[in-house]
Amino acid sequence: MKFVVVGGTGLIGSKVVPRLQQQGHDVVVAAPANGIDVLTGEGLDSALVGADVVIDLSNSPAFDDATAMQFFETAGRNLLGAETRAGVGHHVALSVVGTRKLGQSGYFRAKARQEELIREAGVPYSVIHSTQFFEFIPGIIKSGAVDGSILLPAALIQPIASDEVAESVARTATLPPSNGVVEIAGPECAPLSVFVARYMRAVGDSRPIVPDTATPYFGALLEERTLVPETKPWLGRVDFGQWLQGV
Repeated sequence: MKFVVVGGTGLIGSKVVPRLQQQGHDVVVAAPANGIDVLTGEGLDSALVGADVVIDLSNSPAFDDATAMQFFETAGRNLLGAETRAGVGHHVALSVVGTRKLGQSGYFRAKARQEELIREAGVPYSVIHSTQFFEFIPGIIKSGAVDGSILLPAALIQPIASDEVAESVARTATLPPSNGVVEIAGPECAPLSVFVARYMRAVGDSRPIVPDTATPYFGALLEERTLVPETKPWLGRVDFGQWLQGV
C-alpha cells in the first residue's frame, strides 16, 4: 500500500513512517522540505498519485486563534481536495481528546473545524483522539510558571507515550476507515498536578505546584474530566514511571 504521511518529520510522524516502512509499505513523507506543502498546495497532487491512505499529523505553527484557524482551514481544504481528486480511500487524522468540549480555546476551535472539514469532504476517514503525550509535560510546566510557582488546571489527565500514539496511528491507517472517532489514552488517570509533580521530582525541580480550577488550559477552563476519554479507549501499556526512567 502507498501511504502519504503529512507531518512525517514531526514527533509522531517520525515514529509512524518507519513503522509502516518496516511492514513493507511505500511511504511518502509530505513536508515542505520535500516539496510538499499543505498550506500552498505545492506538490500535493503529484504526491497523492496512487495513494491508498493519507495520514494527517500536521499542526499549526502557533496556538493563537487566528494562526491556528487559518492553518487548519487552509491545510484541511488543500489536503482533502487533493485526496478527492486522487481517489484516496482513507484519511487518518490525529486530534485531541476533549476537543469538542474546549470551545473557549481558539486552538481547539480550529481543531474542531479540522474535524468538521474531514466529515464533510466525502473521503472515508478515521479520526484518532489522543490524550496528552508524556512528552508534553515539560511544556505544560513551562506555560504554567508564574512568580516561582507552577499554576495548573485542577483537572484529570490520562497521558500516553508518543511511541504508543504512533503505534495506534500506524495500526489505524492499515485498517478499513471507521468514519468515526477512536480514543486512545495511557494506562494511568490522575490529576494533572500529580504527573507534573512526579516529573519535577525526577528532574530535581522544587518549585511549588498550585492546582486551581480557574487556571485555563490553552485558553479554556476545564472541568474535572474534560481531558480524559468519554468512551472505553485503546490503552497504552507504558506507564508514566517507565517513561520517566528515560528522562
